[in-house]
Amino acid sequence: MVDPSTADVCVLIPTYNEAQTIEGVVTGFVDRGYDQILVVDGHSTDETRALAAAAGADVIEQSGRGHGAAKGQAIREGLQHIDAEYVLMLDGDGTYRPADADAMLEPLLEGRADHVIGDRFADMQPGAMTRLNKFGNRTINRLFKTIHGADLGDVLSGYRAFTRDSIDRFSLTADGFGIETEMAVECARLGVATTVVPITYRARPDESATSLRPFRDGGRILLTMFLRTKTSNPVVYFGTAGVSLVVLGIVAAAYVAVEWFTRGVSHEVIALLAAFAVLVGVQLLMFGVLSDLMVTLHREQLDRFEDSRKR
Repeated sequence: MVDPSTADVCVLIPTYNEAQTIEGVVTGFVDRGYDQILVVDGHSTDETRALAAAAGADVIEQSGRGHGAAKGQAIREGLQHIDAEYVLMLDGDGTYRPADADAMLEPLLEGRADHVIGDRFADMQPGAMTRLNKFGNRTINRLFKTIHGADLGDVLSGYRAFTRDSIDRFSLTADGFGIETEMAVECARLGVATTVVPITYRARPDESATSLRPFRDGGRILLTMFLRTKTSNPVVYFGTAGVSLVVLGIVAAAYVAVEWFTRGVSHEVIALLAAFAVLVGVQLLMFGVLSDLMVTLHREQLDRFEDSRKR
């Protein structure tokens, strides 16, 4: 069991129009002895801030116009206000249980991990996630494992626990729902000791509306995951563009050849573009391989630095 009175833990909760649930979430942690609870609100138009403060949380409003899709911005600003050694992060919509806090924090307090992800699929209650969202989540998890070479279970989970030292090493820039994906990528890129623990994922109350838009936000998450491969797996980042150009150039060259041999028609411009595409594509592939070598060497240097720092 985790003793909040001795563990330096801050509970971070980003919110937007969570008046139906935020009081119960905050009270759940207060009843378990957590006295550092920070709610970062995205300018809710309901009573979210007042209810959170009345329940015992410290409440701040994020900068800018703020809204439900600015979750990443809220988290980044919240981290600037936290000095605690450990951070427990979750949404304020009531889908995550305060009762799972012990399981989330124990790997950190025991020194077994620096970043913990709560696996929603371990115990997902009926109605907690639509079929479309389940399909999208599982697809993104498979792509993440393929691209970044790390199986982190549920990379989009909003229930996280991490050490302050580890999160300070992350480069987080996403303003929206891509923040969880960025965290997962940074864990893989920096080799942060990460573990996955089973949690219960509950359905939102009927009167509580979600800010998530599956196609819009799913596309942004996929874009974030791909763009982040530039520094974590450059072979994939540059290789995708390189292979696409090579294939395009070969197809165009084949078309020019067929036209020349069957009809005697020459397409000099297309032939020139095909050769250019193949040349640039091959160069991108080579650049990807060289970049991957540089990233590998950089990781080895970081590992040596971390080892020397711990001694």
